[in-house]
Amino acid sequence: MERGVGLAGEALLRPVRTGNAFEDTVGRLLQMIRLGMVDPGLALPSERDLAMSFGVSRDTVRDAIRALAEAGFLVSRRGRYGGTFVSETLPERGLGAVLDGSVGDDGVSQAKTPATSDEIEDALVLREILEVGTARAAASRTLTSTQREVLWESLAATKTASAGDYRRLDSRLHLAIGEAVGIPSLIPLLADNRTSINDLLDEIPLLAPNIAHSNDQHEAIVAAILAGDADRAAEKMLEHLSGSAALLRGFLG
Repeated sequence: MERGVGLAGEALLRPVRTGNAFEDTVGRLLQMIRLGMVDPGLALPSERDLAMSFGVSRDTVRDAIRALAEAGFLVSRRGRYGGTFVSETLPERGLGAVLDGSVGDDGVSQAKTPATSDEIEDALVLREILEVGTARAAASRTLTSTQREVLWESLAATKTASAGDYRRLDSRLHLAIGEAVGIPSLIPLLADNRTSINDLLDEIPLLAPNIAHSNDQHEAIVAAILAGDADRAAEKMLEHLSGSAALLRGFLG
């Protein structure tokens, strides 16, 4: 399933914080890419539309796009069918590496400050609160045929994903569950937390048995949501999150 900005991406197209417009714009665009809101090879909205959505100048958007292009996330093309496109192959870099250039020849961030145990717990507990409630809420709704199709397609994409694409498509599935709830303000909360979780997951091995187990759990979660079984959806989501939390605490705690 190829995906452009989509509903979750639209929810992230909101005004950036007022601290540092450039860094916030880079972070928001990087979030959209790494969480699977725009698939590799597809175009971002125009500079004009991004500037209006983020509440920043076109120069700021242009500078942010240039930084992400130099880091390998975006490709700019000229001509009738030109624009800014997500790179077909995405680097394994975080926001800090894009902004300060602290990456090695292999494209992996260098000298990253490890998360503290308090930061790890904050991200994990918030994730449990957000995502278990999201699964329950999604199962409690009467879903449209489009919402059901998005969930099935997102699930199928994770089951066939390569190791390199897994985290991005896994993120997209979890955000698709959030979309099914139908509350736009939920998506930025899920996306920000998922970005924090992915930064932690990037620090530990992506093991094949864990991927297989995660896929089985994803299937149980989606099946419960589509069946309208809110208790089972919440139970299976909690089981799923507990597994990755145990891995993160074991490797990083």
